[in-house]
Amino acid sequence: MPAWSQLKHSRESRYTTYHGLVMAGYQGWFRAAGDGSGARHYAYGDETRSGIDMWPDVSEYEKTYVTPFRLANGQPARFFSSYDKSTVDLHFKWMQQYGVDGVFMQRFFNNAKRHDSISGVILKNAFAAASRYNRAIAVMYDLSGLKAAGEDCSAIIEDWKYLVDQLKVTNQPGAKTYLQENGKPVVAIWGIGFPDRPYNLRNIGLDRLIDFLKNDPVYGGCAVMLGVPTAWRTLNADCLPDPYLHTLIKQADIVLPWTVQRYSPLLHNDMDRFRDNLIEDLAWCRANKLEYVPCVYPGFSWHNLSRYEFPDDVKPSGSIPRQGGRFYWQQITTALTAGASMLYVAMFDEVNEATAIFKTTDQPPVSSTTPFIHVDGKPSDHYLWLTGEAAKMLRNEIPVSIKMPERK
Repeated sequence: MPAWSQLKHSRESRYTTYHGLVMAGYQGWFRAAGDGSGARHYAYGDETRSGIDMWPDVSEYEKTYVTPFRLANGQPARFFSSYDKSTVDLHFKWMQQYGVDGVFMQRFFNNAKRHDSISGVILKNAFAAASRYNRAIAVMYDLSGLKAAGEDCSAIIEDWKYLVDQLKVTNQPGAKTYLQENGKPVVAIWGIGFPDRPYNLRNIGLDRLIDFLKNDPVYGGCAVMLGVPTAWRTLNADCLPDPYLHTLIKQADIVLPWTVQRYSPLLHNDMDRFRDNLIEDLAWCRANKLEYVPCVYPGFSWHNLSRYEFPDDVKPSGSIPRQGGRFYWQQITTALTAGASMLYVAMFDEVNEATAIFKTTDQPPVSSTTPFIHVDGKPSDHYLWLTGEAAKMLRNEIPVSIKMPERK
């Protein structure tokens, strides 16, 4: 462990451990023409080419933008921009209001490679809002975008220096809320061990990146969390059959398996499979002195984007149904009864794959070409509320109940 006197991170944080917290992933990638980001196109597309399967409830946003879609009453449907400071502020306000502990800010490889100024603005706004509303916040590097030819994790090393020096992510102005584990800032690296990636696990410098984040005398001293496939322990199914993955994991501090699309309420006894995997994962991590955080998600739909991204494998709309929150609640209670002491929610604002827990509408635009999923007649804040109840259960503030709670 490097000497604290040399490190650029603040020792102080309201969140000195991940234990007892429910954190969500935060994309922050939605743009609109006219939002100041220089975007020329809507992130939500048009009637013939949209990547959105779920529509946000935009009734509380300070700024919204007209889209090509129309509501049932004929009015144009509106969308927010993540680039607007007021948007990010509202999202963190909701986290505080409903008891969502905080978020991991997604930092994609291409953004890191060029210290992207637009994503930098969103990060800066998010850290300010986290401080304002006392929410935990951390950086999650997503290796998506890293290619096989001539690229490695060196860009992430340089970007972490940039985030620490220029954006002060581990020493934010105001209240210090950067997520720590054992008093060390948590940095996540997602996308390790997946077989559909163009990069080779063994030659992109992951060992050097992990060593830098943990041991660099100026920028290190961090706790490293690795985002890996569901079958990371058994090295089969959705995971590369390469034992080097275990070598990397043992160098880290926290394991986060990605379970989106891996479990479904439509499969008989799938929560039993989730429970059994989780129990064995926890045992492996305890034996190797690692922390473990299960991933839970409310449902999944990826029809609209898959139509043009994967025309030979178009996903049905609402392929993993939310069931009014029952599927989400089943995962949460299964994880807690199996012994989990922290949770990762996929995701806060992901409406492309319809995993979002923030406010979404049950009255989305009406389109003959682009279907949007509904939320089973539930209030727009239903999943924020459920997430807050999960946090209370996690901290033993209320008893664990397999039956999904009902609002009074």
